[in-house]
Amino acid sequence: MSGVNIFGYVILNLNMSSEKRERGSSSSRHYRRLHHLHHHHHLTPPLLNKMGSTVILSSDEDDSDISDSEMEEYGDKIYLSLKSGKLKVKLSPHSFTCPYCPNKKKPSFQYKDLLQHASGVGNSNSDKRSAKEKASHLALAKYLQQDLADDSQAEPSSKRRKTGDPIQDCDQDEKLVCPWKGVVVNIPTTKTENGRTAGESGSKLRDEYIQRGFNPTRVRTLWNHWGFSGTAIVEFNKDWNGLHNALLFDKAYLVDGHGKKDWLRKDGPPKSGLYAWIARADDYNGNNIIGEDLRKKGDLKTIAEVTEEEARKQQKLVQNLTQLVEEKKKGVKEIEELHSAKSKELKEKLEEKEKSLQKHNSELNAIQERTMGHVNKIFADHERLKMQLELEKKKLEIKGVELAKREAHNETERKNLAEDLQENASKNSSLELASMEQQKADEEVKKLAENQRRQKEELHEKIIRLERQRDQKQMIELEIERLKGELNVKKHMGSDGDAEIVKEVENIYKGLTEKEEELADLDKFNQTLILRERRTNDELQEARKELVNIMKEWKQNIGVKRMGELVTKPFMDALQQKYCQQDVEDRAIDVLQLWEDYLKDPDWHPFKRIKLENQEREVEVIDDRDEKLRELKEDLGDGPYNAVTRALLEINEYNPSGRYITTELWNLKEDRKATLEEGVTCLLDEWEKAKRKRGMA
Repeated sequence: MSGVNIFGYVILNLNMSSEKRERGSSSSRHYRRLHHLHHHHHLTPPLLNKMGSTVILSSDEDDSDISDSEMEEYGDKIYLSLKSGKLKVKLSPHSFTCPYCPNKKKPSFQYKDLLQHASGVGNSNSDKRSAKEKASHLALAKYLQQDLADDSQAEPSSKRRKTGDPIQDCDQDEKLVCPWKGVVVNIPTTKTENGRTAGESGSKLRDEYIQRGFNPTRVRTLWNHWGFSGTAIVEFNKDWNGLHNALLFDKAYLVDGHGKKDWLRKDGPPKSGLYAWIARADDYNGNNIIGEDLRKKGDLKTIAEVTEEEARKQQKLVQNLTQLVEEKKKGVKEIEELHSAKSKELKEKLEEKEKSLQKHNSELNAIQERTMGHVNKIFADHERLKMQLELEKKKLEIKGVELAKREAHNETERKNLAEDLQENASKNSSLELASMEQQKADEEVKKLAENQRRQKEELHEKIIRLERQRDQKQMIELEIERLKGELNVKKHMGSDGDAEIVKEVENIYKGLTEKEEELADLDKFNQTLILRERRTNDELQEARKELVNIMKEWKQNIGVKRMGELVTKPFMDALQQKYCQQDVEDRAIDVLQLWEDYLKDPDWHPFKRIKLENQEREVEVIDDRDEKLRELKEDLGDGPYNAVTRALLEINEYNPSGRYITTELWNLKEDRKATLEEGVTCLLDEWEKAKRKRGMA
């Protein structure tokens, strides 16, 4: 690659890496980026061709000017007009014309000259150039580059050799004024009334040079104390493109016989017209108004020195960019290693928690099975003792009947009979007392069981396993109460001194003591499980809160839902139908604020309890007879009513005590509460996608 425009080429390469990723974007976006690069980095037309497709602007039939924001759409129309052949650009295989400069003295151009003319006018900063004129010439430049570039290659090789590159053809060690400047002399002057000289402005001369394709940035006329000196300095861009234009400027006047040597030649006909050349060392060191101006605003440099300076800047830029890339790669590698370690640690923690939870669940299941076994055993013993009491009662009744039928023939027999009857009555009384005690114990058992069943139905599903453990404890207490009742029964029955009953009482007392010890052990074990359950649940809740914070802005299958929040769309739709677009937004805000206040009111509880079919437990449902809900449904319809009832159910389920909106991890695809495992899986999937994107970049 030559030294021409090295800095511009480096900047172009840095920007093309991002352009390749956005190749499918709109043509207007390409135009803005291309125009920006060309204006700020001074890219040459060949480099502009490497940027890909662009959108250039042109003129329209309307004489009115356009704004900068309308240039893109305007340029598309003009480019399509050129491409369709409505405007003639190509006159012959090697001759072209500008359809937007019909009054130009030069009717035809070569391809390269016309491209330089179109680019110069299109990128001109002159206020005299309208937006339409600039857009038209930019569209022409695009048409030449994209649609007529192949035709330009048909130029004869001999002619191309004659044209050549003026930068390569000139002396690389010749000192020129930098930034590149040209000198114009013999500009016509006129005398004013006060005796001073005057002349045309430099902007007119600059526009003429732009039309000729030299593209100067500025033309400054030189003045002294007598007025206009008849000379001017032509300023070009500081880059290689500016040097190229300056050398073409010098060569054009030299070929036309109006170069520096022609101006300095003293023989020959009188001088007429403008003479111009590129500013060199002798102009810079001259003791005249031109030399003074050049020394104030420029330096002397050779092309070789400028090339070396650009090469040093490029090398330094490449080194800095390489160092920056290495630092970024190192930082990315460290972040990836840290991320991998944290992910591995998180995965291990989750596996450990899952194992602990499984173990805990298996222990709770075992406890539940043992508890059910104890309960079944207690009820079986209770039924067995009840049957034994009934059997004893029947035996005593039969014995009483037999005693009543006896006839006492003498006083002794009557006394014995009376004593037997009295004894039988005493035993019947004891049995009745024992039966009453047993009935009381049964009623207490039923009441305790009923209370326990009602409590189990009202508690949340998250603590069902702990309630079953409490049930086990309570059933053991019931067994203790039953044993105490049996003990009281046996004590009453043992008043007659029966040794067998006394022994049975001792066994019952011993069993009662064992049950109390078993109850104490079970209570201790239950407390241990409760502590472990709370600790595990706290850890899981913390992990769930972290996932909620991370996924607040996500739009994936797993996200965050605000439980108890009112949906505004049903209210807006209902109010629009009712009030016909009149103050709908203000009314909707007032209605929503009112119902949000209702939802936060702890005294408003529009629920009722019903028993489900084929089930014993009761559940809470919306009370459709509530006055506020009925008025809402009658006033605004089913949409707002369903939105309010849904918010009520969510608040009652997730935050019944606080009555405010809470956030919950939610499966948006299936519209249900998401598990912690689903949230972690979604988080890992997103991390893998981000990792693959960085790898592709």
